[in-house]
Amino acid sequence: MELRHLRYFVAVAEERNVTRAAARLHMAQPPLSRQMQQLEEMLGVALFEKGSRPLALTEAGSFFLAHARPLLDQVRDLKAMTQRIGKLERTLAIGFVASTLYGQLPDIVHHYSELHPEVDVSLHEMTTMEQLAALKDGRIDVGFGRLTGEDASIRRILLREERLVVALPPGHRLAASGAGLRLTDLLHDTLLVYPKAPRPSFADQVLAMFSAGHLTPGRVTEVRELQISLGLVAAGQGIAIVPESVQAMHHRSVVYRPLEDTHAYSPILFSVRQMDHSPELADMLAAVYAIYDEQGVAHVKESLRGVDQ
Repeated sequence: MELRHLRYFVAVAEERNVTRAAARLHMAQPPLSRQMQQLEEMLGVALFEKGSRPLALTEAGSFFLAHARPLLDQVRDLKAMTQRIGKLERTLAIGFVASTLYGQLPDIVHHYSELHPEVDVSLHEMTTMEQLAALKDGRIDVGFGRLTGEDASIRRILLREERLVVALPPGHRLAASGAGLRLTDLLHDTLLVYPKAPRPSFADQVLAMFSAGHLTPGRVTEVRELQISLGLVAAGQGIAIVPESVQAMHHRSVVYRPLEDTHAYSPILFSVRQMDHSPELADMLAAVYAIYDEQGVAHVKESLRGVDQ
């Protein structure tokens, strides 16, 4: 059995259709069907229910899929790490969600680059979901995102929980109040959420807060990105819930009020490939904690191998 058998099988199992799997693998359908037959013959068991449409896995097939995926993830990790070690120049590609630029991320990257000028650092704006895909195929080495989730091939470290605030136009009925707001205060406004795609996203995180409180926003408008949502707030087209660090982007037509609901937080997560313990990553994590300590930002320290303190 070869790695290609695992890759072909996972594609067929996930697509539940040989034709679609063949298109995904950029190969013809007959050779793929023969490879699946060959794999079943090598294993001596049926992996797919005969005659099922769409294709359904047998119990053995489900077991094989559960173990084939992590093996392929490890191979991708091994490839990416070997390529990095083999390069004459040290590099570190960082994926980040836009809102982190208004917080400590610029200071973190600047601090890291001062300590490690030999490393060529590049920054790539992408959603959390895009970061996970980019980590898996080696386009980035670390991601700063906001969405939690489980993926056996990705190690995710919670850096901190950031409070959320409400962005309002200056003439809004709630803008003049110096007190904090609650989600119940926002039910009669048009709620602007971002990004519109891909999902899940920060938009779903905001909507989940309402659902957790058994609340339903009056009207929800999805927009493409953070900057557009704030522009529409300034134009009086609605309100937005954003991380508190966004307040650093001063806009004369937007005011911010804190959210006092106990669950009005958004996590900031440090994501890397599960097997990747490269020194560049450890140094970047150390830079994160150094800036947090310097600026008095509450956080829990954790190494790439486990909790430190």
